[in-house]
Amino acid sequence: MAKVSFENSMKKLETVVSKLEGDEVSLEESLKLFEEGVKLMRFCHLRLNEIEEKVQILVADESESGGYLEEFNG
Repeated sequence: MAKVSFENSMKKLETVVSKLEGDEVSLEESLKLFEEGVKLMRFCHLRLNEIEEKVQILVADESESGGYLEEFNG
């Protein structure tokens, strides 16, 4: 099974949102799309948290070795 990427998941999520915002989707299809969107959103959220933790570790390692730590507010 191919590994799912964050970027592909975001594209799929954008497609789901666009379909849900349109008026050509039945109630049943809307529910299916909503469920898919929630799964994609959870995956993306988890992936972002994993990456944030790795960045914090890398920055902490750099600050311990004489570098500096700069807070990111973005």
